[in-house]
Amino acid sequence: MAELDVGKHCRIESCHQKDFLPFVCEACSGVFCLEHRSRGSHSCPELPAAKGVSASGSSTSYACSVPHCAGRELLPVVCPHCEKHFCLAHRHQDDHQCEKLEAPKPRMAATKELVKKIVDSKAALPPSAGRKGAKNSATAAKVALMKLKLHAAGDKGLPQTERTYFQVFLPKGSNQSSLPMFFCSKWSVGKVVDFAASQANLKNANNVLTAKKLRLCHPHTGEALKMDDALLSWLSHPERPLHNGGNVILEYLENDCAQLPDTSAYLSQS
Repeated sequence: MAELDVGKHCRIESCHQKDFLPFVCEACSGVFCLEHRSRGSHSCPELPAAKGVSASGSSTSYACSVPHCAGRELLPVVCPHCEKHFCLAHRHQDDHQCEKLEAPKPRMAATKELVKKIVDSKAALPPSAGRKGAKNSATAAKVALMKLKLHAAGDKGLPQTERTYFQVFLPKGSNQSSLPMFFCSKWSVGKVVDFAASQANLKNANNVLTAKKLRLCHPHTGEALKMDDALLSWLSHPERPLHNGGNVILEYLENDCAQLPDTSAYLSQS
């Protein structure tokens, strides 16, 4: 008996998921999966332009620079690399395919000094000490991973092969000291921060230039990971890797701050 061809593929080229109960957009008549059914998620060409109203009563808003995206924001969300306006959904470099994504970025003096201190401290250790510490961290993370998988919160739609689990230590003053979570290993650090903030109900003003930034920090060095870095690159870092099943720290930092002064103050709360 011939198989029935049931369902249709999502029109979004990067998705193309076959949905047995596809959604048809009332505006553009396109066929989409559950994830892209809303007009905003598939950048519907028929989506009406949104307008904001300033305190003086005049209409003002900032259009997203991504082609075919109708998103607009009441406040400017500017990429610091290409200096273009974007909506919140496209503010990260990998989301708007930033033309300067691969360009080398200038490092702050504090970051250079931090890297130098880390390299010097590694050089001062006996050859076996660094390897032993990394091995112990990896072993502890494997044991913790089994426990985290039982309680961690995250996107249940993520494939098991792409899930990375962390015990996330929350900013000082939070109601809870830490929460178990899992993230997609293909996400950028910026996406990990946004998702963790939503899971823990943390204030996230990373799109406000003058506000303190919520940053993801290394549990041992206190280094604030760069938002554009891929999480996968830190899981395979040759010197200071993050471990699946290990710890990470979330904290609010000033714009010119590149590391936490003391990570033990967080980890001791566990």
